[in-house]
This record gives sequence, structure tokens and C-alpha cells, in this order.
Amino acid sequence: MNESLLVVVSLCSLVLAVVALVVALTVSRRTAKRGAGDDTDAVPADVQGLRQEVSALRVEVSDALRHLSVVRYDAFGDMGGHLSWSVALLDDAGSGIVLTSIHGRSEARTYAKNVANWTSDAVLSPEEQEAISAARPR
Repeated sequence: MNESLLVVVSLCSLVLAVVALVVALTVSRRTAKRGAGDDTDAVPADVQGLRQEVSALRVEVSDALRHLSVVRYDAFGDMGGHLSWSVALLDDAGSGIVLTSIHGRSEARTYAKNVANWTSDAVLSPEEQEAISAARPR
């Protein structure tokens, strides 16, 4: 009886292994068929919608003044404390503005210069050029 029980258990194990192999092959073929087609068909509609929203946001943010750099310096040799400054505020295309404040003993002057394509039609000081260069993404 022990030998017949061992044979039955062995046959059941063999049948179970064959069934597991068939199931694994079926799942593998279904996954391969799904992966062979266009990936967007397998992606749920809400994920496709999120991808479209992210693309639209990338277009919108390219116009935002998101590249910023501040350069502080002494405009005059007899002044200390780096009280003068130039700040560049630029978008992804390098368009925006450079603001400069020159601090002297009795007054401070402020200048604004337009920037397009990482340069300006106005003459830029070395500090303003440095601010634009530092704001430019690498």
C-alpha cells in the first residue's frame, strides 16, 4: 500500500507541475502580445490624461521666469560690503530682464535691461553678464 500511495503522490505532483507549466506559458504569451503592440493601448486612460497634462505644463512653464542669478559686488573701490547687485530673471529661452542696483555713498541707482536669447541690445556690465551666465542652465 505504501508503494501505491507513493505512485499516486508522484503522479499528482507530475500533473500539478504540468498544469503550472501550461499556466506559466499562457501568461507569458499574453504578456508578450500586450508588450508587442503600442504601449499607449496598455496604459489606462487616466495615466494617458496625466501624461498630456504634464506635457501641457512643460510648455507653459517654459515661459516662466525660472532661471535666476544674483551677483553682489562693490561698484566703487572705496565702498565695502558688496552693496551693489545685479539679478537676472530669465525663462527657458533666455528672455527676461536684468536688474542692477549701484550703491554709492550718497545715492543708489537702479537699472533694468531687457534680455533676449541670453543677451541684451543694451551694453551690459561684467556683473550683469555674469548674472546672465550664472542663470543659464548647464
